[in-house]
Amino acid sequence: MAIHLYKTSTPSTRNGTVDSQVKSNPRNNLIYGQRRCGKGRNARGIITARHRGGGHKRLYRKIDFRRNEKDIYGRIVTIEYDPNRNAYICLIHYGDGEKRYILHPRGAIIGDTIVSGTEVPIKNGKCPTFECGLNY
Repeated sequence: MAIHLYKTSTPSTRNGTVDSQVKSNPRNNLIYGQRRCGKGRNARGIITARHRGGGHKRLYRKIDFRRNEKDIYGRIVTIEYDPNRNAYICLIHYGDGEKRYILHPRGAIIGDTIVSGTEVPIKNGKCPTFECGLNY
C-alpha cells in the first residue's frame, strides 16, 4: 500500500503516516448499528465505574468468516479500517454479483483476485476449504 507522510506542522503530526488506499466509508447493506454497553453505568444509568465512557460511535461490519462462496473468484475493491477489531478488512466483489467483507490478507492490494474452494492452491488470499466428513 502507498503510504502518505504528513508535513510536520505540529508536534502531533510529526512522523505521522496514513495508508492512501484505505477508504473510510463502508457499504450500507454490510453494516449495522452496534449497541454499546452502559459506558460504566448501572441499571439506573448512574456512573459507577470511573474513567469509562466516551469514545466515537462505531458501526459494526458484517465479516464473512466462513468464505462459503465455493470456486467463485472475487476481486478486492477497497481496503478499509475496521474500528471494532483494530484490523483492516477488504470489500470483495464476487463474480456472481455478491459483495462481502473479509479480513485483509497480508500483502493483498486493491485489484487482486481471491477464491475459496476445495481444489484451491494454498497461497495468500486463497482459502482452501475442506469438507467436514467424519470417517473413522
